[in-house]
Amino acid sequence: MGRMFAKAYDLDPELFARGAAVAQRPKSFAKMDILSEDEKEALQREIDHPWDIPAKLWQIVLSVSLCAATQGADETVINGANLFYPAYMGIDDDDERSRWLQGLVNGSPYLFCALVGSFITDPLNKRFGRKWVIFWSCFFSCITCFWQGFVDRHWFHLFIARGCLGALGLGPKSATVPVYSSEAAPAAIRGALTMLWQFFTAMGIALGYVFCIAFYYVPEHNIGGGLNWRLMLGSAMLPALLALAQIPFCPESPRWLMGKGRFAEAWASLRSIRKHDITAARDLFYQYVLLKEEEGMDMPASQRLKELFTVRRNRNATIASFIVTFMQQFCGINVIAYYSSSIFVEADFAEINALGASLGFGVLNTVFALPAFFTIDRFGRRFLLLMTFPLMGVFLFLAGFSFWIPEESQDGRVASICLGIYIFTIFYSFGSGVVTFPYTAECFPLYIRTLGTSIAIGNLWFWNFILAITWPSLLDAFQPQGAFGWYAAWNFVGFFLVLWFLPETKSLTLEELDEVFDVPLMDHARYQTREIVDVFKVYVMRRSIVRQPPFYEKHRLAVTNDAWNEKPAPQHVE
Repeated sequence: MGRMFAKAYDLDPELFARGAAVAQRPKSFAKMDILSEDEKEALQREIDHPWDIPAKLWQIVLSVSLCAATQGADETVINGANLFYPAYMGIDDDDERSRWLQGLVNGSPYLFCALVGSFITDPLNKRFGRKWVIFWSCFFSCITCFWQGFVDRHWFHLFIARGCLGALGLGPKSATVPVYSSEAAPAAIRGALTMLWQFFTAMGIALGYVFCIAFYYVPEHNIGGGLNWRLMLGSAMLPALLALAQIPFCPESPRWLMGKGRFAEAWASLRSIRKHDITAARDLFYQYVLLKEEEGMDMPASQRLKELFTVRRNRNATIASFIVTFMQQFCGINVIAYYSSSIFVEADFAEINALGASLGFGVLNTVFALPAFFTIDRFGRRFLLLMTFPLMGVFLFLAGFSFWIPEESQDGRVASICLGIYIFTIFYSFGSGVVTFPYTAECFPLYIRTLGTSIAIGNLWFWNFILAITWPSLLDAFQPQGAFGWYAAWNFVGFFLVLWFLPETKSLTLEELDEVFDVPLMDHARYQTREIVDVFKVYVMRRSIVRQPPFYEKHRLAVTNDAWNEKPAPQHVE
């Protein structure tokens, strides 16, 4: 087993014999005589102190955090610029054309993310690796942010600049960073580490509002259309510059290196992000066996794309990832992220006060993502979504209906609108806000993970674009009450989509999910429907009933590779 693997790739045979034994029976290491006391202590410490991680893994955490902050700032600096650039570009009239053009300019990064970025990510990852795709996407984020600050008065120029930001910056980065995080992280903290993407995206969103407020009063200085909104759009390059300084010094993904046959480099990379050689050997051997198990590792992209929808295990993962990415947009959060200043102005705020209220939204979005670090791997991704979607719907209805409060009761009207938006944001922050990217990154099998994640994130960006381009016209047609009510209703739809079609992925290694996602979706939906009826009987009607047995039994993936099943039990040879 481990010895054969180690000898084949010029690694330490004895170390990998012990690592293979632990990989095969991960919960029985304390009884293994072949392990030294130091190795047993290291394995136990990994369980007791999951955040005791090496400096190189912390460096990955920092780089991922800066990339996410870049993403958030890129998305929200347009919020403040919305107050100025439409007048300069002649698209501020109260007519249908102007509303659609504003939506098109604001949504152009997400259109290009969906149409270009999501499709170039997979070949770029296969060719250049995770960290260099992230590096170049940050580089293009810098360039395009700078470009946005120099556009002239034609709206199409800003549309193209923001489109390039999406195609070359936001798209590849958003699809690659969660995969890179999940492949680097130990299983015990995989959800929390991958969740850093959304947490620091929220922090970047707040940072974008800070930039908008900071530059609001900047005078024109004889610059066409004003300098303030140009500085707002260009300021998002600052976190990208910090990320560029970190990424080259991070290790490459061990899984990607093994996929390229570079096992010595994969071993060096994994050793640098694990606290002990025994945990690194265990993880490398287990990943190797599963890589060998994935027979389609080198199949053409067209075949992998076909199998994304024709193989049930892959199709179920695709459906699940499409649901979480669709609902992250249609819960309504990015209406507030992109248009909150305009929404608060609609509620009779002064412009600078509207930006301040938007900053409050950004701060809450960041602060209340923190509890998810402790809940996402304890309670699970599915539980958080089921708990938060109905509450988000209730408070988004509250925000919308508050616009019916007469303007004479200004204080009560403003307070009620803010209350609805802010509490909606709180529930989003530790629900859909932090679940989407970890779930999408972990639900696909290895051989199509990058492709599947790219397409799922492309789905997210497509609906993001639809939301951004339609909101101005939706607001005009439905008024605030109907527009908020539209997205509030989708949160209740999201509850049932999650209930029926989203398997739980909590505490499973990335490769143990095959059995979970291979269950027919209709069987899953029927079970969960009966389960919610049982919950109603027990907790609402207070009846004593016989509950259904658990739907899934957790156990390790039953691989068939010879390296795994060569021996029935690990044996040590002196």
